[in-house]
Amino acid sequence: MIVEDQTSTVAFLSDPATHGMAGTVETMETHISRIFLAGDRVFKMKRAVKLPYVDFSTVEKRLDACRREVEFNGATTSDLYLGVRTITRGADGRLSFDGEGKLVDAVVEMARFDQEALFDRLAIGDNLTPELMTETARMIVRFHRAAPIVRAGSGTDNIAGVLDINEAAFAGSSLFGAEAVGGLNRAFRARLDRHSRLLDQREAAGKVRRCHGDLHLRNIVLIGGDPKLFDCIEFNDAIATIDTLYDLAFLLMDLWHRGFDIHANRVMNRYLDEADDEDGFPLLPFFMAIRAAVRAHVTATRMDEGSDPEGRLAAEARSYFDLAVRLLRPCPNRLVAIGGLSGTGKTTVAEALAPKLGPPPGARIVESDRVRKAMHGVPAETHLPPKAYTPEISERVYAEMAWRAGLILSEGGTAVVDAVFDRRPDRLRIEAVASERSVPFRGVWLDADPTLLWDRVRDRTGGPSDATVDVLSRQLARKVACDEWGKLDAARETGEIVAAILDETG
Repeated sequence: MIVEDQTSTVAFLSDPATHGMAGTVETMETHISRIFLAGDRVFKMKRAVKLPYVDFSTVEKRLDACRREVEFNGATTSDLYLGVRTITRGADGRLSFDGEGKLVDAVVEMARFDQEALFDRLAIGDNLTPELMTETARMIVRFHRAAPIVRAGSGTDNIAGVLDINEAAFAGSSLFGAEAVGGLNRAFRARLDRHSRLLDQREAAGKVRRCHGDLHLRNIVLIGGDPKLFDCIEFNDAIATIDTLYDLAFLLMDLWHRGFDIHANRVMNRYLDEADDEDGFPLLPFFMAIRAAVRAHVTATRMDEGSDPEGRLAAEARSYFDLAVRLLRPCPNRLVAIGGLSGTGKTTVAEALAPKLGPPPGARIVESDRVRKAMHGVPAETHLPPKAYTPEISERVYAEMAWRAGLILSEGGTAVVDAVFDRRPDRLRIEAVASERSVPFRGVWLDADPTLLWDRVRDRTGGPSDATVDVLSRQLARKVACDEWGKLDAARETGEIVAAILDETG
C-alpha cells in the first residue's frame, strides 16, 4: 500500500539539471524502490509503501533503510555503494541534495555499472557459462561462511515466520483465488512439519545467518570478471536472517523459472561441494517453493497498484504461483550410478542427467574426483600426485561416496553417483545403498572403443579429473567386465545417452 505522495521527489531525481547533466535520466522501478540512472551515478529511492514485510511509510524510516543498505552491501560491493544523500526542501520551496531545509526523502548513491553485466541480462543473452556458474556458487559459499550466525529461535520457527508473511501477503492480493491460496498454504505447512527436525538441526549447527535475503539473478553483477552480490535486504532483519540454503534457493528458483535448469543444478552441486552441506540438500525444493511464492505475491502487489495494463505482471505472478505448487508435489527419489573407464564421459552425462531427475533443482551429483579432492583439502581443479590414488585411499573415496548417497536418499533426495566403478565390490556397495532404503536403483556402464577413450583423455583440459593416458592404459589392461549394469555406447551424443537412461529409469 502506497502511503505518501513522492511526486515531487521523483520529478527532482528525474530532472537532468539536478545532476548537472544534459540528456535524459533513465528510470527503473521495483515494488519497493525507484532507481534513477544519471551519468556515472545511480540514485535509489525507497518507495513510500507499507506492506506486510516492509515499512517505508515515513521519511525517517526510509533514511534509516538507506543507511542500512549502504552498510550491509559494503561487505560485498563497497566499490558500488558511495553513500546516502538526503533530499531537503529549502525556504524557497525547491528541493536539493543535502540542504539545510526540511528533510523530504533520502536516496542511496551508487556508482553506475554496465547494466549488461547484471546476471539477468547475461541470462537473456545466454552468456551464463558453466565456469561462471561455478565461480558464482563458490562466491556465495564464501559470503555465507562470513555471514554472522544469529540465534533467534528454532529453524522451524524461522521458516514458519516466512510462511506467515507469505500468507498475509497472499490474503491482501486480488489475483489468486482463495481456494488455490488455501491449498498452497496447507501444502507449505505440511512440508514444514515434515522438515521440522532437519530445520532445527541446521539452526543448532549455525546454518541460520544474517544472509543476503534477495539473492536472485538481478542482484548479481559481473565486475572485473568476478561475480558480486549487491542490493541485499536491509529493511527487514527477519527476512534476511535465514537458513543459508534458503538464501541460495532464490537464485536456484530464479534460474529454474527462466528455463536454466542445467545452471540451477550446477550452482546447487558446486555450492554443496564447497560448503560441505550435504544434509540440507533435500530441503531445496521446499525452499525454492517458498521463494517462488514470495515472487508471486510481490509481483501481484505491483499489479494490484494498477501498473499492469497488458496483463504481463499478472501472468508472471501466476507462473511463480504455479511453480510453487509444482515444487511442493511429492516426487519419488532414486539412485543412479554411472561407471566407465576414463574418457567415457561419465561426468558430462551425470551433469546433463541430474537436472532431469527428482524435483527441482534436480539430483545431487556425487563425483569421485571431487570427493577425492575434498578429502585432500584442495580445490577440485588441483592436480593430485599418484600417492592420492592408492587402493587404500580409493577405498575411502568409494566408502565416502556411498555414505553421502545414503544420506541424500535417507532424507528423500535423488542422487547420481559418478565414478569408474571398475571393482565389483564398489558396485555392490552402491547398489546396497539403494536397496537398504527401498529406493529404485539404476546402474549404467558407459563403454567405448579404446581409441576413442585414448583421444578424449589425451585432449582433455580442465576439470577435476587427473586421469592421463597412462592411467587409462592401466585400466584397459585390467579388462574390466561389468555385466550387471546396463551398457551404453559412450560414443553416442550425450543427449541420446541421457534419454536412454531416463527411458529405462522411468
